Amino acid sequence: MSGQTVLSLTAGGLVLGAGVCAWAAVSPSSDLFGRAVHRAGSPRSIALTFDDGPNPAITPTLLDLLDRYRARATFFMIGRHARSQPALVREVAARGHAIGNHTDTHPNLIWLLPARIEEELARCQDAVAAATNVAPRWMRPPYGFRGPQLSRVLRRGGWAGMVLWTRAMFDWKPQPPDRMIRRMARVRGGEMLLMHDGDPVIERSDRAHVLRALEHWLPRWADAGFEFPTIDDSARPPLPAEAN
Repeated sequence: MSGQTVLSLTAGGLVLGAGVCAWAAVSPSSDLFGRAVHRAGSPRSIALTFDDGPNPAITPTLLDLLDRYRARATFFMIGRHARSQPALVREVAARGHAIGNHTDTHPNLIWLLPARIEEELARCQDAVAAATNVAPRWMRPPYGFRGPQLSRVLRRGGWAGMVLWTRAMFDWKPQPPDRMIRRMARVRGGEMLLMHDGDPVIERSDRAHVLRALEHWLPRWADAGFEFPTIDDSARPPLPAEAN
């Protein structure tokens, strides 16, 4: 084998490896950089998750809507928002929803050293615990982006694990509610949905389209017999009857 061929194969392998790593860093279904929960756990369930809150402009109304259909959800909160809205953090927990850690300032974790990731997670933990006396057990990386250092941080910190999603609702920008309603028509049982009740920067962000879409679909999903588990329920091993 010639030197030129060896170099070409080596270069090709490096490109392929870089491509795999790039995919693993952003794909919610990849376990290359650590296992993650990204499904509801049962085909009879739809797991509702909300990022970037709490948001005083929308989260209280969202809680009322979820109560109406006996739906429970998981709220992945940003630490700085939790610090400014402790009463709302307590209300989320009091209504029976799970609270997860979405870091303190919503950075891209791919580029952060382990010590900086630990600081982001710790500050969010402190903010939620100050409001509820309970620190989150689960975290979701901002944008779903992660590198190999994140799983090491989670193992050292004794976390229950990382949470991603099955289907993103692409709702982080204001949009006509009908657009999101049509998008949600593709949701199937067993999926974990990524939605947003807040914004990383704007404390009172517009998420009216999220409410309108859920007002449309929650009664339909409930009538179809779906349940709405929190992350703790989704992460439990399925019962034998649910395994098929």
